[in-house]
Amino acid sequence: MTGKGSAARVLACGLACVLASVLQADAALAARKARSAAAGSIALRAALEMIGVPYSWGGGGVHGPGFGIGKGAGTKGFDCSGLTEYAYAQVGTAIGTTSQEQWRSGTRVPKESIEPGDLVFFDNDRDSPGPEHVGIAVDATTMVHAPYTGAFVRTDPLDRPDFLGAVRPGVGRADL
Repeated sequence: MTGKGSAARVLACGLACVLASVLQADAALAARKARSAAAGSIALRAALEMIGVPYSWGGGGVHGPGFGIGKGAGTKGFDCSGLTEYAYAQVGTAIGTTSQEQWRSGTRVPKESIEPGDLVFFDNDRDSPGPEHVGIAVDATTMVHAPYTGAFVRTDPLDRPDFLGAVRPGVGRADL
């Protein structure tokens, strides 16, 4: 059978296939976003549970607090990237061991789109390329981090002059 009726059926079938494809893509995106939010929440909770643990330069990692190196050798705790590495290990996401590796561990996020669990980076040495400090966003204004020798894991304001940017770790955490 040829003619207008056949063309209409072909067009209707084509539109149905396109609609089904769009609906599947929307469902997949919604599922990725839900997994992303859950992973960020779990990582954030893991970091918040470490509040009060001492800072230890080079300390900590996927297994939790650990003895650092150099001036951190005698202290069991976390440095900034050790804390974030530990937090994301709790959801099975490897983000690297240094702030520079973690800076490359996911999707860049504009400051106005920061969500709980995003990694937030700071560049406090403009002579050295890349971030020197990392924390985890509690919300759009606060982070949890291991700040420096002599301090403890704590929350602080995110708004600092050395703010570099934010990263959402993991493949497909959320499309922006």
